[in-house]
Amino acid sequence: MAMVPPTTIDKKDKSLLDHRIVTTMRAASDLRHGLAVVILDGKKSILVQSAELLTDLWIERFRSLSGGEPIVGLTKTRANVLHISPRSGDVALIKMSNNMDSAVIQSMADPADDLMRPLLGPFQVASIGAGAIHEAGLKLCKIARLLPAALFSTLLPTEDGAEWASENGLLIVTAQEVMDFDQSDAGALRLVTSARVPLRGAEKTTMVAFRPDDGGTEHFALIIGDPNRHDPVLARIHSECFTGDLLGSLKCDCGEQLNGAIKHMQEAGGGVLLYLAQEGRGIGLINKLRAYQLQDQGFDTVDANERLGFHSDERIFEPAAQMLKIQGFSDVRLLTNNPLKVEGLEAHGIKVTERVKHSFPSNAHNDHYLRTKKKRSGHLL
Repeated sequence: MAMVPPTTIDKKDKSLLDHRIVTTMRAASDLRHGLAVVILDGKKSILVQSAELLTDLWIERFRSLSGGEPIVGLTKTRANVLHISPRSGDVALIKMSNNMDSAVIQSMADPADDLMRPLLGPFQVASIGAGAIHEAGLKLCKIARLLPAALFSTLLPTEDGAEWASENGLLIVTAQEVMDFDQSDAGALRLVTSARVPLRGAEKTTMVAFRPDDGGTEHFALIIGDPNRHDPVLARIHSECFTGDLLGSLKCDCGEQLNGAIKHMQEAGGGVLLYLAQEGRGIGLINKLRAYQLQDQGFDTVDANERLGFHSDERIFEPAAQMLKIQGFSDVRLLTNNPLKVEGLEAHGIKVTERVKHSFPSNAHNDHYLRTKKKRSGHLL
């Protein structure tokens, strides 16, 4: 199967993209390993530590490094659950009180026991307003697939932040690098390799692997049959779902949508399925399981994600558009019930000539989930 060579970009631009991706991924990895990182924004710097992995030792270290009292940062959606109103924007900053140890801060971040402790607090909003540097800190937690909540130091001049990092072996990343990460990662995607992978019911299938040259996020495409690149191709954007695609979970309709799309493409004579690394609508598998736990407590899928501090959908669809362009597809007939996927492709240069309905009967376990997607997320079911 012929492939279109990756789009050529200027070496200087590529190096800049790679630097942004590598630095941000290294910073996210440090957070996942329980370390702090320094984020710079202009002349300001801040020390950031994941609230989920916080220890009392790190709280004391924050105090000694910054020379002031740390503050807790939560997303607006999580803060609303705790009856905290941000001074402005989408980040709430909360003062540290005397009884705030790491366990209390972790409970502020994790809603698992909210119903058992409805009177957690009260909390006092910090005197400073949140800025881009704080927003980047919570975004970095999301990139690390952690709960979007953090401990921040007080702001200090940039040179002091660089000195912290040098003396304490901490990584430095800029707020702009973090906020641009999703787009940088998608824009740097390249076709790495492809191989024939016969599937049950679609034996003429080729699997194509994509990732940035720096080793960023990996996505895959399944080319079913030999679709004509001169006509709009039958396509589906499918976000990975370990529980539905592999385990056959009945809590969602993902497995049925995946297998149904492959069957539809086979019967239509060809198509392309874009399999994106966006588990749980972009929040990761562990956080998706946390959302499932909240759903068992009576919250719907939208409320569950927001109680965790996320948006109801954290995905972007630029990676799918980039993968289609690399493979020589510019027009698609999209198998979806989600208007955001249509908008996402068209915003990045892929023409959607037709939205092809793609739905399956509900069951006793996912009926409420599907009704919520229709009512609250605008899915055309």
